[in-house]
Amino acid sequence: MSDARASAGTSAPTVLRMILGRRLQERRLGAGVSLDDAAKALRVTSLTVRRLEKAEVGLKPLYVEKLLQTYGAGQQEIDEFVELAERANEPGWWHAYRDVVPSWFTAYVSLESGAKTLRTYEPQYVTGLLQTYGYARAVLRGGFPNDGDEELERRVDLRLRRQSLLEKPDAPTLWVVMEEAVLHRVAGGPEIMREQIDRLLEVSELDHVSVDIVPFSAGAHVGACAPFTYFRFEEPELPDVVYSEILSASVYLDQRSDVAAHLEAHNRMSLLTSSADSRTLLHRMRKEYS
Repeated sequence: MSDARASAGTSAPTVLRMILGRRLQERRLGAGVSLDDAAKALRVTSLTVRRLEKAEVGLKPLYVEKLLQTYGAGQQEIDEFVELAERANEPGWWHAYRDVVPSWFTAYVSLESGAKTLRTYEPQYVTGLLQTYGYARAVLRGGFPNDGDEELERRVDLRLRRQSLLEKPDAPTLWVVMEEAVLHRVAGGPEIMREQIDRLLEVSELDHVSVDIVPFSAGAHVGACAPFTYFRFEEPELPDVVYSEILSASVYLDQRSDVAAHLEAHNRMSLLTSSADSRTLLHRMRKEYS
């Protein structure tokens, strides 16, 4: 298990749980133990074991220990695995914002924190990782009109804290594709829009950030749909994941066909513009807000 310690040491809790769940499944299959037999060892249903392997529930150390014993693991491997399971159950920094974050979005923040590559498509707003304070406040005020000032500020603070991952020495690669409509949708007024466009121009100069804007002239295209984010991880155990959302819920996709369809859409949309054209459009829109 020394490889687990090395590759999972800095992973966000949900991502680490995904890694350990995959490894539990590998140990079970390697030992030739069925889901039903694993469930009997724990005196639970096979669905519970499947949910453990899919990281849909927390990894109870006692369950982990009993399963690994059933799979014939040695005590050192069990001890190291249990230690990682305990770490995976620790709340992430975003747990402090649970009062203003839907439960279905906490997994997103964890995936975002642990990803090596992020690709996003945004048809309506600037992606959260690139929003300024003023823009984020205006967007969140529109999305949560019944929030008090304190709740709103906490939502904004969470959004801005998420952006710190772009400043890390091992920052992930971020590739954003946005519709030109995003720049015409005024959030907070002309001054705030100018600040937001300045921010986009600034980050587009970074080596690990790309900002592509699909112009109106591109017409109908394959990606004209709901916003989505594609995650790729450094850990080989983890599949690529796509996240998409609707008004009150979200969906996480890891089936290869689903992920491939979104990745192809992102690639096709990026071909509808260029970095130079996107910067020209940003400069033009900034003048319109002067």
